[in-house]
Amino acid sequence: MIQNIQSKINLSLFLFLFCVGFSQLVFAQENKPKVALVLSGGGAKGIAHIRTLQVLDSLHIVPDLIVGNSMGSIVGGLYAMGYSGDSIASLTKNANWEKLLGGRVSLNKVGAEEKSEYNKYLIELDFKNGNINTGLYILNDQNLREFISFLAVPSYEIEEFDDLPIPFRAVATDIINGEEVILDHGSLAVAMRASMSIPGVFSPVRHKNTLLVDGGLLNNFPADIAKNLGADIIIGSDVGSDPKTIESLTSISALLFQGTMMNSNKKRPANRELCDILIDHAPYLTHTTSDFFKANAIYEEGKIATNQQIDALVALSERLKNYEQRKHELPATKTEFVFDSIVYQDISQSNLALVKARTAIQPHKAYTIQDIEDGLGRAMGTTIFKDIEFTRLREDGKFGLILKGVEKSKHQLKGSLHFDGYRGAGLIMNYTGRNIIGDASRSLITLDIAKQPKARVQYQKNFGSDRDWWWRTEVFGQLLEQKIFLEGKTVDEVKLNYFEFDNQINRNLSSLKSYVGFGVKHKYTQLKPTIDPEVKNNILSLKKYRFSTYEFYAQFNYSNLNDVLYPTNGRHIQAVLSRALHNNIHVTYIDPNVMVLDVPSNNYTKLSLGFEERVPLASNLTGIVSLNSGFLFEGYSKQNEFLFSTFGYGAKYFLGGNIIDPRRDNYTFSGLTESELAVSQFIKVGFGLQIKSIRNLFFTPHFEIASVGYGTFNDYLPNAFSAKGKWENYDDPSLLASVGTMVSYKSILGPVNFDLSWVNSTNNLRFFIGIGFPLNRSN
Repeated sequence: MIQNIQSKINLSLFLFLFCVGFSQLVFAQENKPKVALVLSGGGAKGIAHIRTLQVLDSLHIVPDLIVGNSMGSIVGGLYAMGYSGDSIASLTKNANWEKLLGGRVSLNKVGAEEKSEYNKYLIELDFKNGNINTGLYILNDQNLREFISFLAVPSYEIEEFDDLPIPFRAVATDIINGEEVILDHGSLAVAMRASMSIPGVFSPVRHKNTLLVDGGLLNNFPADIAKNLGADIIIGSDVGSDPKTIESLTSISALLFQGTMMNSNKKRPANRELCDILIDHAPYLTHTTSDFFKANAIYEEGKIATNQQIDALVALSERLKNYEQRKHELPATKTEFVFDSIVYQDISQSNLALVKARTAIQPHKAYTIQDIEDGLGRAMGTTIFKDIEFTRLREDGKFGLILKGVEKSKHQLKGSLHFDGYRGAGLIMNYTGRNIIGDASRSLITLDIAKQPKARVQYQKNFGSDRDWWWRTEVFGQLLEQKIFLEGKTVDEVKLNYFEFDNQINRNLSSLKSYVGFGVKHKYTQLKPTIDPEVKNNILSLKKYRFSTYEFYAQFNYSNLNDVLYPTNGRHIQAVLSRALHNNIHVTYIDPNVMVLDVPSNNYTKLSLGFEERVPLASNLTGIVSLNSGFLFEGYSKQNEFLFSTFGYGAKYFLGGNIIDPRRDNYTFSGLTESELAVSQFIKVGFGLQIKSIRNLFFTPHFEIASVGYGTFNDYLPNAFSAKGKWENYDDPSLLASVGTMVSYKSILGPVNFDLSWVNSTNNLRFFIGIGFPLNRSN
């Protein structure tokens, strides 16, 4: 009996203690303090935030809310999505910041028919409504936006930011109404992108009926937002700087930046006071907001302030051990997406068919993220957009994809300056019209205003269901002063006038890499002595020389080089087979006793092959291998048996110079002056090593060797690979070789090249200087 009573007492005591313990546990869980992480803006300095994330991971502290601004919203948004601190650190360290901030699409993502004009000008301006539109930003962030969008794919199907592994808020500024905007739903990528849109640097983001820019204008360190959202404990990581004093405001840029941050600076002291744990990076960061190329150094500096708060963070970690933490990991990500609809926004009807064909994304078909990225790349490769982005579409329970583009103007004005030691200085002016004569078309007028002028007028149109067929008509002309060389020395100078009328039709084998086609062109070459032969005779005893021809040709072109200037990867292959249909030669001599020649010549066939390979050997080292060859096969004519061999100068291949001449049959050869050597046959091999020493500075030691011939192919071929003798003596065949080094720099004016090369048989070092973008070949 007593035992039964004792058992009941013990059971009652156990139940009482269990209930008390359970109620205390429930009470504790219900009253877990809400921990918020606040990350300030600061451009590149925001990389210092990453160390804070890594420490939180190591201490198992998972915030209940993240509020970020500008770079803080990028870092914070990725962390809120489920990326770990280590993975964000790795992304930052391995990011190609030059590409991300450069804005331009890589050359290997440009359409095959657009490569010849891509990135060939110093300035490009839209012309709209009678005014030049300079745009709303300095840097095109297309590549950065794509980078953020694809990193945000794990959140693709999440609409409310409270449903992320860690609830998140991005702070932006309504630039139209001057109001703070807290982004809490929609596309996470767009929210992060809007928060970092520094006015004038990056383009603003359209949001409802307004434009959003960097939240730092009004609230760079938004701890108050975290407090208003119920935060009990605020961990703040601030990379912002204190306002400059009157003594330190010594530049226009500093004054403008201070003015831009004025409202934010007023709120900053109070927001810092709201932090329970403040990680103040400002005293230890020695780099600027634009120093993304020094990401690793900024990351290391971020450790200093974070380590100073280790004790406080450890104490918080101990306190939070009594509570259940959030699960911090990336949501399960689909490998493929099927869209109910594809919506194209802000894309004109003239360009829509081309964009649809190039993106090649259709409803009710499965696509990977890589497929979407490739489609966007092909759309940008049309060069008709300033930028293009994708977002998801949720409507009536359906899942779709929105492709939104910002088109360039139908009318564009472009220009650049150039100078070289041979042709002198010039100003290139270009007009580019889109869809002026038909949809998916491009019209060009390019003038090289110089002492030796050039001009090009071109019309191009894409057609066919996939828009991979294209027609191009071009008129090109140049008026040059050409030096005549004998034995490597200047002996005379003539005026060389060249005209070309070309019509071709091509089919892209790959919209971004290769095409094959055929065409018909008319070429006209005229030589006249620079000084009137009545005043001074010339070495050729020439009064006038004219050569005209009509050629039918077939061509193949492949290129996946990754840059216009100093590419580091890729290959270029070109093959052209042409047949002259009708030639005419006119020669007038000074001596009136020598008969004027004005007759058709025998026809000819030409085969030109070109190859260049760029191989990355190390991070700043690129190997270069090139092979070019040209062969001229004379047709037989009993009536004009020797006419072409003697007077066919206008149809020959020309070697020399460091700048690609617009004429197709001209080839560079370091150490020779532009077009110095005219040959009928040649095989040229080149080797180089492109060394990038510091950002935008390159050293390229190079070696070139060529076997050249001046007669028929049958005379050349047997001895082509055993050529001997001095090339300037015009033995057939002869050996031509050069060795030298080029120093190059990507400047604000364009490429700057200095080359010093030695050529065999001349025993001279030749120096070349070139600055800016010259008018180059159109294909």
